[in-house]
Amino acid sequence: MKLVQLRERQLPLPLQIELAEGASLRLQRLLRVLPGQRYVGVAEWQGRTVLAKLLVGGKAERHYQRELQGAQLLAGQGLVTPPLLAQGFVPGQGGWLLFDYLEGAQSLWDVWRTLEPAPSLSAAGEAVLGEALALIGQMHARGLWQADLHLDNLLRQQGRLFVIDGGGVLAQTPGQPLSRDKVLANLGVFFAQLPAEVETALEELLVHYLLANGEHALPLEALQAEIARVRRWRLRDYLKKIGRDCSLFSARVGAFGLRVVRREAEKALQPLLDDPDACIEQGHIHKTGGAATVARVELDGRPLLVKRYNIKNFAHWCKRFWRPSRAWHSWREGNRLQHLGIATPLPLAVLERRWCWLRGRAYLVTEYLAGQDIIERFQPYLHSPPPETEVLALERLFAALVRERISHGDLKGYNVFWDAGCWSLIDLDAMQRHRSQRSFARAYGRDRARFLRNWPADSALYQLLDQRLPQVPGTCPERG
Repeated sequence: MKLVQLRERQLPLPLQIELAEGASLRLQRLLRVLPGQRYVGVAEWQGRTVLAKLLVGGKAERHYQRELQGAQLLAGQGLVTPPLLAQGFVPGQGGWLLFDYLEGAQSLWDVWRTLEPAPSLSAAGEAVLGEALALIGQMHARGLWQADLHLDNLLRQQGRLFVIDGGGVLAQTPGQPLSRDKVLANLGVFFAQLPAEVETALEELLVHYLLANGEHALPLEALQAEIARVRRWRLRDYLKKIGRDCSLFSARVGAFGLRVVRREAEKALQPLLDDPDACIEQGHIHKTGGAATVARVELDGRPLLVKRYNIKNFAHWCKRFWRPSRAWHSWREGNRLQHLGIATPLPLAVLERRWCWLRGRAYLVTEYLAGQDIIERFQPYLHSPPPETEVLALERLFAALVRERISHGDLKGYNVFWDAGCWSLIDLDAMQRHRSQRSFARAYGRDRARFLRNWPADSALYQLLDQRLPQVPGTCPERG
């Protein structure tokens, strides 16, 4: 196959690709695909394993030049990066860059994800971030920065840390330290992609950076403001993607239906997407009738939860057809929580039946939580303290809701589940992120009061949780 023929997302692998006259490679495995534009994968070339970046389409030449320039900048400034073995561009066909493949390398993001969640940054977590910040400091000291800076672009192999993805590497003045504004902006991008709890250790972490690049004093407030700005931008950008066809989601939106599915799960979910009602009828019904039907279904041994939002009658349809369905609302809020690092079952797909854009029955598919809800889990502790780790996890959940100004809207105990060492929120139909602190404070006060009503007010458990759960000034009774 020639470069110019690369158009599809799915390619028949292994695949022999002609680069130029007399030159070719055998693509073995794809790592990242942007259909008709960029294909990154592991390949065989001249008897060795390489990382191949293949650039095609109308923007191929621009992307090729950017990748080549970034790789040359990294190597030219003495940073540890995989050697560029070969490159080329054929007008009308496309370009290629072949790098030495780092066998057995692990991204720092993969390392980070193996660390157990904790109320504060662990020593192991600080070591990972310190390693990354030291390398980022070296880049900045040499006048370079990576526009899309994250832990996945730092690979560790046999104790050495490599910078990859030259396409995002830019220079101010190569060989001279970056200006303070550029440093703050780039560190803002880095920290904004980490859990918000990391910011409590920001001063300690910056020591690792300053040991590698002490050119500027870095005001903590300025950095925190930049992190907050980037977080807001990233969330807005992510929420735009949840309804369109992209690398993360497969979307079909039209006058007679909406279907958005997480791309990685699309193939496995196809039987369910084709006939959700039949799958619900064959599954285990948790709730039926009325406004919603909830069922646990299994596909190839994988348990899933399907929630069908029913239309009860014509009057009910008249209230619902003109606005986003509750399935879509839950899909959006579930993805919001996932992006913010607040635990909730992974949203997998959303479906809406439509007729000339008028909405009808809708469906939401998520992962199934097999854990216990908080009422069942805390039942033995009505008059004795529950496990401290679980109370701490509950404090973190409520603190995250306060930090992000999110109200649940129906915080009864059956909607809070213990799973994989943390508390997860389910049933997000009424969830809302508030623009104003005043509206959030009122909603949070109602959420907190509803949550505490799961237990008798004179019980030791009620009193403990009332003492430990965060309050918002002016909405909760003052603690005595």
